[in-house]
Amino acid sequence: MGEVIHKKVKSLQVNPFKLSQPMGATLAFLGVDRCMPLMHGGQGCTSFTKVFYTRHFCEPIAIQTTAVTDALAVLDGGDYSIVESVKNICKKVTPSLIGLHTTGLPETKGDDIGGVASKVEYPLVYVNSPDYEGGLESGWALTCQALVEQLVEPCERINDNKLVLLPHVSLQPIEVEKIKEFIESFGFNVFALPDLSSSLDGHLGDKQAALSSGGISVEEIKSLGDAGLVISVGDSMQASAAALLKKNPEMRHQHFEHLQGLEATDALAELMQAKTGFSGPPMLVARWRQRLQDAMLDSHFSLGQTRFLVVAEPDQIAGICQSLYDTGGKVSLAISTVDSPQLEKIKAEKVLVGDLEDAERLADNYDVIIGNFHCEALAHRMHKGLVLRGFPNWEEVGNPLKNDVLYEGGAYFLFECANAATVWRTHQQAS
Repeated sequence: MGEVIHKKVKSLQVNPFKLSQPMGATLAFLGVDRCMPLMHGGQGCTSFTKVFYTRHFCEPIAIQTTAVTDALAVLDGGDYSIVESVKNICKKVTPSLIGLHTTGLPETKGDDIGGVASKVEYPLVYVNSPDYEGGLESGWALTCQALVEQLVEPCERINDNKLVLLPHVSLQPIEVEKIKEFIESFGFNVFALPDLSSSLDGHLGDKQAALSSGGISVEEIKSLGDAGLVISVGDSMQASAAALLKKNPEMRHQHFEHLQGLEATDALAELMQAKTGFSGPPMLVARWRQRLQDAMLDSHFSLGQTRFLVVAEPDQIAGICQSLYDTGGKVSLAISTVDSPQLEKIKAEKVLVGDLEDAERLADNYDVIIGNFHCEALAHRMHKGLVLRGFPNWEEVGNPLKNDVLYEGGAYFLFECANAATVWRTHQQAS
């Protein structure tokens, strides 16, 4: 762990890569089957979010807006807009749940969305997600917490075969699926909240639907209170785990900062063996562990000669940096979207909360960038290698199926980084 710079020294962000809390809330609601996210704010906020996720996932995104204007927010407070929006939604479709989340305009006005929600005679979960604080990761986490607090029914019994997985926002749909499959191979019945693994995984449905299709159902969320074990992945999900434990004091909770690399996956496998009594991991799991070990040997020479910049949400930075550190890679600089306790534990020489102007200013400190699509122009301009990760990824087709977690994904991730480093080094030598 290196130097951590929490506070921004600049009065504004230049070339930012941070996304807003409402966008994180929208994404979390899309992990609930047949849920309609309803963004309480200006029409432009919703339009941007819809276009952004449509481009990222290459899928149609269902989302509605209350279309509040500044004048309407001041004169009416937005209550009428929420009620009318719910009525209009229900005239066209029948969602299992409406996910009401705020933006900066109604939050600045101080709208009581909890009070309005109590007047709406339709299944609805509300969350305060102002875009003037936090980011994508916290918006997702706040929404997960709201789903738990407002939907999960208290329970006193325990089903030891039932497990709840709370994934952080940067886990791609295939990664959530792989974690579920890993745990299920030990005999557990796993429910992820939220669950993008079957809603935004790029599968071809029968037809284009007006609502999110796939994900955890509302009835399944309501019945999560009898789970014997809760696993949270990412420090941002700790509050959601605490909210779930309040529903049943008999629940057990195990937290993982991330599930990337050999050490973290070993810890999950050991937990599964301890909880189930397995004498060893399933054969396929053990086989992939051997492959990851071999991948670490094969890639360490290239990674060990390369300095990396990681640009991402805090929980994703933690996993990426640990995976590279385990293999001899050096993360000379990590830039986070927002401040987080996670930053104190990240394996990097310097960690700061900043933007891509900071990355350009410190360009002499790294060779290869691991970050989102906005880093592409920086990589070309500064002649750096690039591995695309995070939101958005508008360049590559199939990014929802990118897997960096557990033994299998860890091997693929190391190979991709090593290959990018080799290509960068070849270009440097040629020039």
